[in-house]
Amino acid sequence: MSRFVDRVTIHVAAGDGGNGCASVHREKFRPLGGPDGGNGGRGGNVVLVVDPGVHTLLDFHYRPHAKAGSGKQGQGGNRDGANGEDLELRVPDGTVVMTPECAVLADLVGQGTRLVAAQGGRGGLGNAALASKARRAPGFALLGEPGEAHDLVLELRSMADVGLVGFPSAGKSSLIAVLSAARPKIADYPFTTLVPNLGVVQAGEQTFTMADVPGLIPGASQGKGLGLDFLRHIERCAVLVHVVDLATEELGRDPVSDIDALERELAQYTPLLGADLAQRPRVVALNKIDLPDAADLADLVREQVAERGWPVFEISTVNRAGLRELAFALARLVAEHRAALPPPSPTRLVLRPRAVDETGFTVDPDPELPGGFVVRGERPERWVRQTNFANDEAVGYLADRLARLGVEDTLAKLGARPGSPVTIGDVTFDWEPSTPAGVATLLTGRGTDARLDQSGRVSAAERKVAKQSRRTPGENGEEPVDEER
Repeated sequence: MSRFVDRVTIHVAAGDGGNGCASVHREKFRPLGGPDGGNGGRGGNVVLVVDPGVHTLLDFHYRPHAKAGSGKQGQGGNRDGANGEDLELRVPDGTVVMTPECAVLADLVGQGTRLVAAQGGRGGLGNAALASKARRAPGFALLGEPGEAHDLVLELRSMADVGLVGFPSAGKSSLIAVLSAARPKIADYPFTTLVPNLGVVQAGEQTFTMADVPGLIPGASQGKGLGLDFLRHIERCAVLVHVVDLATEELGRDPVSDIDALERELAQYTPLLGADLAQRPRVVALNKIDLPDAADLADLVREQVAERGWPVFEISTVNRAGLRELAFALARLVAEHRAALPPPSPTRLVLRPRAVDETGFTVDPDPELPGGFVVRGERPERWVRQTNFANDEAVGYLADRLARLGVEDTLAKLGARPGSPVTIGDVTFDWEPSTPAGVATLLTGRGTDARLDQSGRVSAAERKVAKQSRRTPGENGEEPVDEER
């Protein structure tokens, strides 16, 4: 038996970026042909995509973990690693994406709407991309960044034009069954409907959707019965229909008091999407007029409800009395709602240039380490993640980048002393002042090789000497023989 699931918690993890490659081109007569390490591939993204063929979140209930493919490592010969494959997760139309703290991240409405739920990590640069005039032969490459990982809450809010509300056994399921092709479970006991049912209604040239919400009782907005779990399915409805049971035999209940009780629950319910349910048009359907005394009771109720300005219809789902009039009235209200909607605005890109004096990082005293400092910023933290701290040259490259960004000067202005603990991301190190960016490279020759000329190749004179050193004299006065032939 299939299940309806409209709220799940999923764990998404994007792919990690591939590491860059540190490689040197080698061939005959060219032992040091320059760096040729390729870049690592980008990690795959986890993307949520609205699919009209999906109607429930059941798949995520059984498979809550999703991970995209990771990028491949770069290789020698300037070969970049392959990018990781994106992972697309199909969700129903009307899915709301939230954090575990119930902060709304996105409302996915409309076929094909996409949301990158987790961004793949960047691939690390190979030593060919890191080569420069000051660092002509880098002996290191950058590491790939880890992909993002998040816990997300998905909630489905039905995309229906008309929502049916009422007490249990009021006849909501019977009404949607006779007006549409939906076939909900119908029985003569309360709470027969345990999940929302959606049907498509045709009224003349107008077509609209109708949602049957499980029965509401007083206290539903505080969690009683099933109302709290399914009240969210009426947030998007353009029209709300009170389905009133004229044949109830419960003590203390009558049609008007039923309407008042449900209105109190709707007023106390706080929609997550900010919808104002009090402003939605109301229609009252007095059901079961085919039963004895129900028609007389409908005459008494009609005047009291009409005073509120709501249209009232006397209907019967058994002999279909009044259903045609009700369907056309609902179609008219839905058409008015659609006409009042603002036209879709074209997508506009807003460019906000960074301020000239914006450094992109902050330096604050470390509250946990006396005399220490914490550096925060997208670029410093990303650079630390990309650094292989087992390679001294890679650490020196990181120091040059931080100095160019101004981190060294800022630490000095804030009173940092040699040996002060400095934390960037999840790495803490003892700060040692260094020379300005690039000067250390020029002084020490880090990343260079004396055997390389300005073009990155072995000089012609050195190649001739190397070739002669590999030749040996032949026996009996024969010509010298090249050992590499």
